Amino acid sequence: MTPVTCYVYGGGMPSSCQIPDPLAVVVAGTAGSGKSTLGRAIAESLRAPLVDLDSVTTPLLDALPEDALGGGHWLTSPHAPAIRAGRYAALLATAADALATAGRVVIVAPFTAELSGGADWQALVAALAPAEPRVVHVDGDPAVLASRRTARGASRDAHRRDVAPVAPAIPVIAVDAELSTAQQLARVLPALGIRRAVDAGAEIFRREFDAVLFDLDGTLVDSTASVVRSWRRFAEHFDVSMQALHANHGQPARTLVGLLLPAHRHAEALAHVTDLEVRDAVGLHPIRGADVFFDAVPADRRAIVTSGSVPIATARLAAAGYDRPAVFVTVDDVVNGKPDPEPFLLAAERLGVDPSRCLVVEDAPAGIAAARAAGCAVIALTGTTAEEELTADLVVDGLDVLRIEAIGAGGLRLAPA
Repeated sequence: MTPVTCYVYGGGMPSSCQIPDPLAVVVAGTAGSGKSTLGRAIAESLRAPLVDLDSVTTPLLDALPEDALGGGHWLTSPHAPAIRAGRYAALLATAADALATAGRVVIVAPFTAELSGGADWQALVAALAPAEPRVVHVDGDPAVLASRRTARGASRDAHRRDVAPVAPAIPVIAVDAELSTAQQLARVLPALGIRRAVDAGAEIFRREFDAVLFDLDGTLVDSTASVVRSWRRFAEHFDVSMQALHANHGQPARTLVGLLLPAHRHAEALAHVTDLEVRDAVGLHPIRGADVFFDAVPADRRAIVTSGSVPIATARLAAAGYDRPAVFVTVDDVVNGKPDPEPFLLAAERLGVDPSRCLVVEDAPAGIAAARAAGCAVIALTGTTAEEELTADLVVDGLDVLRIEAIGAGGLRLAPA
């Protein structure tokens, strides 16, 4: 699929010419994963009909007397396999009608059997032809999903059998349930080929730089879900506010701990969250296009500047397949972390360049503020923070839309890809 480049996340919906037709987006996940919420957000973004299994079939099944289903709830009925087959047949027939009339559709259901491939998957593909289904799979910590099911209090959840996590055997756009809906959407839309517009006339494209300074989390490594999961477990352990944690994203752990806990618990809390974050640094991936962009910057002209500690940052770099650069500034190297400019000033000093001739790549308001205070130009990446908070020289939804060019005697220039 050829990506389109005229969609702005914060500035309206994509027009019909920007969305490939026909388009069928299948949002799958177990109960409590948030797939219905995400499916609705995708449908609203695409101006597509939403067809949800629960909306299509559950009211009818709930209205039937128990004796019509062989006794008990329909989820536990002796006829459960036939009921499932009927539910999915109704779902796919409705989705096919929506696709035929609107040219696009978003379909929401667990799709447990379909994710495994085989006959159920082939039936789904056939029902949605000629569109090729794009599957978004939402998954997360089983304990979190169980907690969500309990909190929502849906009567059907009391009758659900425990289902083992599904490892999809088909290509999927994997989405972590730990992320907010906005963060999930910021990953799904680009994966569908619907991209944020790049302002080719931005002043930053006319500047020359001597070095590029990269933040790590949410900029080079897609670690946002890992960070949220680790700090959620921290908050549960120490009984502190997750809201305060979200409001201070991008700041050092020692700053967060200082805001949340009394001084006599700081050492214990820092050791605990470090252990949580290092252990969770598995299966991480580069941010879209970040590895290629990072490699394109000469090794003696790049640095990583992170609010993380050495153990956490090293673990995440390794998990995402990056080599540690020669200039690697962590929270352990500075007195004042972001939003103070000290981390970026130190990186520029170690590279032997003027901070005003440095390009910073960031994703968080604290990091952007630090870079601006240091006199650097800033690119901001969507996907972690609300776009209106990204007060950078250029905002993009992935580094694959940009390239770095060598000019003159060691100079660097940014350009649209």
